[in-house]
Amino acid sequence: MPSTQKTLMFLSSSFTSFGAFVVICAIMAAQEWVSSSIAISDSSSNGTIVVTYGLFRGQSKQVLEHGLGETDKYFEVLKKLDGSAPKALHAVAILLLALSLCASLLSCGFSFYNSVSNPYQTFLGPLGLYTWNGLCASFTVLTMALFAGNVQANHPAEELVQALYPRYPPATHRGTSHSYGYPFWLMLLVILLNIVTAVIVLFYQKARYKRKQEQRKPVEFAPRDGILF
Repeated sequence: MPSTQKTLMFLSSSFTSFGAFVVICAIMAAQEWVSSSIAISDSSSNGTIVVTYGLFRGQSKQVLEHGLGETDKYFEVLKKLDGSAPKALHAVAILLLALSLCASLLSCGFSFYNSVSNPYQTFLGPLGLYTWNGLCASFTVLTMALFAGNVQANHPAEELVQALYPRYPPATHRGTSHSYGYPFWLMLLVILLNIVTAVIVLFYQKARYKRKQEQRKPVEFAPRDGILF
């Protein structure tokens, strides 16, 4: 059976891994990843269209200085994205975050298993925990980079506006600004939780190594006659 120290430390790492899992679930469900404001101007209206969206769903609204606006619209992101590059990169971002979700769940399972058992020399031990937390953090970093790069380089917001408001062709667009919402920045918390989990396991390994060294010392420093006896 595991020692009390090991049980407590791995239960702690299980808690942080589960925390990362919960945060990723909340991030995937949120719709406020980015808010893009597109200034528009034509002969009949002048103002801004604000498009706020996440991985799956989004919302748009018009803020016009003059002219008749339309009611707020709700949409599914992948269905409205027509361009192959923005749509493909958005789908890859969803896939990467889903993989991060799976890795955090596996890390939680491995941590809990280590708190009740001793699979130290196998992949189910610390090696597996380092692997799953490293993968979770890596997938999360890639998701952040890919999503932000897609927003800045491929202009999905403009495509969404064109699909939602056909009366405003690209020629009427007068500039775009982006603001990233709390779900995007919460991915930093996921990375932090992965690091904390790995640090807890590392501390346990160091404590285990120190305890083994202390158990050796009485034999190493014992008199030769005593050892022979």
